[in-house]
Amino acid sequence: MFKKLKKELQINIEEKEGQLYLGPKAKNIHLLMLRPIDIIEFSEFAGSDAEDVLVWVGKSLGQDLLQRFFYFKDWAPVDLSTKKEVIIGCLQAIELLGFGVLKAIFKKSHVLINVHDSFALDEKENIMAKNLCLLYQGILTSIFETLLIETDAEEIECCLLNSDKCVFKFELLNVEFEDKDIDGGQADDIVKPIRFYGEKF
Repeated sequence: MFKKLKKELQINIEEKEGQLYLGPKAKNIHLLMLRPIDIIEFSEFAGSDAEDVLVWVGKSLGQDLLQRFFYFKDWAPVDLSTKKEVIIGCLQAIELLGFGVLKAIFKKSHVLINVHDSFALDEKENIMAKNLCLLYQGILTSIFETLLIETDAEEIECCLLNSDKCVFKFELLNVEFEDKDIDGGQADDIVKPIRFYGEKF
């Protein structure tokens, strides 16, 4: 069985090396602590390519984390119901990493993911803070891509634009959820417990 998620996400300090690791050192997930303003300044440096670069950075971060958490698992034979549970667990993991409160609602042909307390709020007065949402979009998109679910992603609400949260909509392009996996109500009404997974699905 996998170690419990909270144990996997403990931050360990290697004093001799002066390094921070996420989880066991053997996973080789180095941590670099950045403030939201650091990411904004990086996007300014990227210039006209900032949007594509930030989405790509988010995807790269998300894919690397998922591959290491699940030991580079082959997701091709895994059924969609199990992938739904993995998505829920990944959102909980992202919460534990300090990215706010994330809740999802699953429909037949799309998934909505709400992000409350986004770290973009820390720089709300900065006109470049919207770029932080692109990092979220990239990280969330990487979850679907790693699970071999093709999506078309867009942010349909933003905490920086007169909303109390960011909402990302993922249109499913190559799969559809069955009735048993479809949620009712709004994403904020669905409270997902933290789940833990075994190595075998």
